[in-house]
Amino acid sequence: MNVSLERLKSMVVFAQVIEQGSLSAAATHLGLSRAVVSYHLKKLEDQLDVKLLNRSTRTINLTEAGRAYYERCHAIAEQANAANQQIENTKSEPAGLLRITCPVNVGLQTIVPALNEFKRIYPRISLDIMLTDEVVNIMKEGIDLAVRGAPLPDSGLQASKLATLKTCLCGSPEYFLKYGQPDHPNDLVDHQWVMYKLTSSELNITKGSRSYKVATKGSISTNNAAARTAFVEAGHGLARIPLYDAWPKIQAGTLQTALDDYDFSDINVYGVFPPGTANSKKLRLVLNFLQSYFTKQMNVKNTQY
Repeated sequence: MNVSLERLKSMVVFAQVIEQGSLSAAATHLGLSRAVVSYHLKKLEDQLDVKLLNRSTRTINLTEAGRAYYERCHAIAEQANAANQQIENTKSEPAGLLRITCPVNVGLQTIVPALNEFKRIYPRISLDIMLTDEVVNIMKEGIDLAVRGAPLPDSGLQASKLATLKTCLCGSPEYFLKYGQPDHPNDLVDHQWVMYKLTSSELNITKGSRSYKVATKGSISTNNAAARTAFVEAGHGLARIPLYDAWPKIQAGTLQTALDDYDFSDINVYGVFPPGTANSKKLRLVLNFLQSYFTKQMNVKNTQY
C-alpha cells in the first residue's frame, strides 16, 4: 500500500507528540495548532483502525501497538532530518541556527568567550544560548547541544567529550590565616566547606598510588558554581574549584590553593546532543571548535599554574 503525503505528515506529528510529551508541546514545536495535531492523531487511529494512545487530561501513554508504530514514525522523521542535514552540509558556508545550553558559570567563563570566536569565523550560523544550572530536556526544548559534566549514557542522547578540566583546593587568605593551611588530606575533616549541591560531598584525593576520601560539611551550600567561588573568596570555607575559575582569583590574590602536591578529581565536560543531529555540519563544527578551544585554554592555564 502506498503511503500518502498526508499520512506521512500525520506520522511525523504522532512522533513529535510522543517526543514532546503532550499535544500542546508538539503543536508549539511544529508550528501547528493543537486542534490540527489532534486531527492528525485521530485520523491516524481511524485509518489504522487501532488505538495508538491512551490519553487523559494530563498524560499520554502509548498502547502496545502505538509503541511499535512510534518506532517506525520516529525512524522516518530521523531520515527526513538526516536528508535535510546532508543538503546543509553541501553548502560552501555553514548557516542556520544552533541552540546551545550550558551551566551558568562554565558558560560565562569558557563557552561564551569560545562562541565569540566561533561566531566571527562562521557569521552565518545564528546562536541561541541558554545559560542555566538546571538539566534541560534537550529533546523537548529543541536544543542542538548541551554542555554537561556527564554523558548521560541512559538518556538515549549522544555525547562527545570536549575537555578534561583540572581542579584545585582553594580558600581565601583570610580563611587560611584564621584556620591554618592543611598539610595532609586528613587535616581537611576539621575545616569548613562551601558545599556545591551538584557534586558529591565526598572529596576524592590522590597522590601517586595513595588515595583518600574526605567527607566534607559546611554551613553554606549552593547549586551555582559562581556563588560557591564567591563564598570561598569571602572566607566562609574551602572548595574544590575548576582551575579555569580559580586561576584569575589566584592571580588577584583573593584565593589561595592548598595541598598542591595532591591531585583532586578532574571534571570531564561533554557535548550532549540528540542522535538525529549527529551528522549536522554546524554541530560538528561547534563541537570541534569547542574541543580545540578548551585544549588551548586549559594548556595555557595548566602551564601557568
